[in-house]
Amino acid sequence: MQLADLYTARAREALPPLWGPSLETDGEPPLSLAYGLADPALFPQEELVDTTAKILASHLNDALNYAPVAPALTTLIAERLHHEGVQAHEDEILVAYGSSQILGLLPRVLIEPGDTVLVEAPTFMGAVRQFKRAGAQMIGLPVDAHGLDVEALATTLEALKRKNLRPKFLYTIPTFQNPAGVTLSLERRQRIVELAATYGVLVVEDDAYVDLRFRGEPLPPMAALDQEGWVLRVGTFSKILAPGLRVGWAHGPRELIARLQMFKLEGASSPFVTHLVARFSANGRLEQHITDLCAHYALKCATMSQALRRHIPEATFIEPDGGFFIWLQLPHGVQASQLAPVALQHGVEILPGTRCYTDGSGEAYIRLAFSELPGNQIEAAIRRLSTAIKVVQRPTEGG
Repeated sequence: MQLADLYTARAREALPPLWGPSLETDGEPPLSLAYGLADPALFPQEELVDTTAKILASHLNDALNYAPVAPALTTLIAERLHHEGVQAHEDEILVAYGSSQILGLLPRVLIEPGDTVLVEAPTFMGAVRQFKRAGAQMIGLPVDAHGLDVEALATTLEALKRKNLRPKFLYTIPTFQNPAGVTLSLERRQRIVELAATYGVLVVEDDAYVDLRFRGEPLPPMAALDQEGWVLRVGTFSKILAPGLRVGWAHGPRELIARLQMFKLEGASSPFVTHLVARFSANGRLEQHITDLCAHYALKCATMSQALRRHIPEATFIEPDGGFFIWLQLPHGVQASQLAPVALQHGVEILPGTRCYTDGSGEAYIRLAFSELPGNQIEAAIRRLSTAIKVVQRPTEGG
């Protein structure tokens, strides 16, 4: 008998997390462009230390005892939503341990094995794995330079209706999409909201990167366009403060928020951390910090874009207006799964596009994160990637 005999079917079928280098290398660790990590140089360390001391001096019991989420944080989230045109009430907001917890709670409330879920192709597989684990059947919808293809969405919804199938929800990342970096146009946002109401489909609007805009004017979230209660907006403080704080939130129909709360069995998210985020963010400090982040990340994005044009001119990409990623279409004949181990041997780690599709597509693409590395290391990483591409191309050219 073995311990593994005790595992449930879902535990036996579970895959390891998409995290860490795919291969080990000798010597110094590779320069990683694979993961959307925040730049630690941008963490407001001194201010967080000062804020921590103030909380311990003034809210010791509320922050360190069993207690609810800091009320000031829920108020802050509602105020930020109001600024975006969303008529949010505090009982329509759930605070969680990062937006990933929200995405993990969703299938527990909404998905039975065999249910249909619509996702973008490509998309953030960290979320999709949660849905898949619950037994959902995924349908991928194409993404172009203007975001999710809404005509493909309309066609799919009508085809499913003819089969008497109602998708449980559409999962979409409308702003600075992960991994493609594109932004859903206003017209498409409006169309998605209309389709959701027509077909009775929940829209899960994951806006993790919305605050990190480098260029252009903000677009209203679908939650602001929705008049009939078909949009669940998911957000996070991970990208705009620090991922390690693990503070995310959801806003949506009151009955759905209440149901999600029922499955959050550990109770309120860290009282101490929620007090910390609320106090740091008061008096416009968070908005100033976001302004600083946008300036820094814009420079990193420009550095990577220039390096790609200089060192890999035969590859193509759309330079994003914000976020953490560039979605690179590889030179003709280069496959991502073949390139990744060669790139690692040359000291740079990348995320193959195949990791961003539910059906294994994406061999022509890789996702590159410019968020963590300093500018000089971004340049070095792209040079290494260029060398790796040339190595992969050689057999093809020789044949």
